[in-house]
Amino acid sequence: MNKNLRLLAVPTLALGMVAMAGAPAMADHANGSYTVDFQQLSGTTGTATFAMDIDDKTATVNLQVSGLGETFMDAPYPHVQHVHGGAQGVCPTMADDADGDGIVSTTEGAASYGGIQTTLGTSGDTSPAAGLNLELAGQGGSYSIERTFEMNAETLDAIEAGTAVVVIHGLDPATSSSEEAFNAPSDLEPSLPLGATSPALCGVVTASQMGAMPEGGADTGVAQSTTNNMGMIALGGGLVLAAAAGGTFMVRRNAANNA
Repeated sequence: MNKNLRLLAVPTLALGMVAMAGAPAMADHANGSYTVDFQQLSGTTGTATFAMDIDDKTATVNLQVSGLGETFMDAPYPHVQHVHGGAQGVCPTMADDADGDGIVSTTEGAASYGGIQTTLGTSGDTSPAAGLNLELAGQGGSYSIERTFEMNAETLDAIEAGTAVVVIHGLDPATSSSEEAFNAPSDLEPSLPLGATSPALCGVVTASQMGAMPEGGADTGVAQSTTNNMGMIALGGGLVLAAAAGGTFMVRRNAANNA
């Protein structure tokens, strides 16, 4: 594996700033239990479950992901995920694929789900700024994120308003409808493939009728290490991915998936 990687700076996108301002949240106005029913986007065959309890400002999150892309540049595929909000509070559909290439890009989906409000990383900072940190991304095709943290006011407001949406990024080239479309220049950074920066799973945060949060991730793989030598990534407020030094790279389907 070529370890001579560099970080690519991406200009801040307007979609990352969508409706981030608003009235201050009351401390307990979003108390309760929540779940997400994920939709698959742009050929994704992966799945995920999400449960969240909020008590005052404290959020306890259990995210279990399975079946997404396994590798990226010969390393575990880094999948970042965020709570977006401040927009329509819905997930995009293929009708939002404005250029008809078979992939709903990040910018094509932004009008539906809005900008980053909380980063659902494996540890550490959960602010929108942490969306840049690939070391906190889920690693590989199956992983778990189980943690408790203080939720910011903007996200509590979005949950209360019904506009909070969880988005998991990073398509699998093996299941993409078109290898050509997957490897087209990203709408966020032309030296990256479009598929690597696009949303894979999306779901609206809704109040749960269940009384208790599920524990563990028995059928979705084990929690992954947060160590990654590929650098940093951000989506929705600007996306940064480590790319091969010297220019655009291509992600190829393996022979088995081409059969």
